[in-house]
Formats: sequence, C-alpha cells, structure tokens
Amino acid sequence: MAGTDFFIRPASGTSSSDWLRLPNADISVSISRRITRTVLHGGEGDDLVDEGAESAIYVVKGEMDFEEYKKILKMFRSGQPYIHDPFEERDVKCVFGKIEYDGSTKIYTFELIEDIR
Repeated sequence: MAGTDFFIRPASGTSSSDWLRLPNADISVSISRRITRTVLHGGEGDDLVDEGAESAIYVVKGEMDFEEYKKILKMFRSGQPYIHDPFEERDVKCVFGKIEYDGSTKIYTFELIEDIR
C-alpha cells in the first residue's frame, strides 16, 4: 500500500494522542500458513495438514526526520508497540523484527511481526 499514513504507538500508550503518524509510507504485509506435509509412499501421494496462519509480517518504508526516528527507536527498545493495520483496519500488537534508518537520506525500513496472543 503505497503513500499511506502509518500509525504506531508505544505499548504504554493509552490514548489517541500517543499514536505517531508517519505520512506517505509504503506498507506491505506477508502472511503464510503452517503446513505439515507427509509424503506417503505406495502410491497414496501427499498428506497435508493445515496448522493455521503464521504471524503477519509488516514491512514499512518511507522517509522521516531524525526526531521521529528517535521516537521510533525508543519504542524499538522499550517493548512491543501497536500499529494500525491499514489492510484489515485493526490495531495490532507487534514486535520489531528489524529497523533501518539512513540519516543522510532520512529513509527508514521497519519489519514488524504480529504478536498473536
């Protein structure tokens, strides 16, 4: 989802003013299924067992100034933030899998993994 506002808040945030808005973000999501595959010999083929969905992985890219980056870095170091998933229109508890920031270009990339509890 290109050019979308991305919203993130710290785990300790409780009000709407705690959300940080990152404008014009490129957001993608990847969700896989856990499949157990047993190959049966003797002409019977495969036996597939669907074990459900893995946690969603969100990749968010965009541009932000250094002051915003420091706020994000604080969230990265202090616990599990919440994001607003623009695809399903819901708030999701996540953990940062990875964070990148280039201070000269102000370009960031976050990888956030949904915490399904």
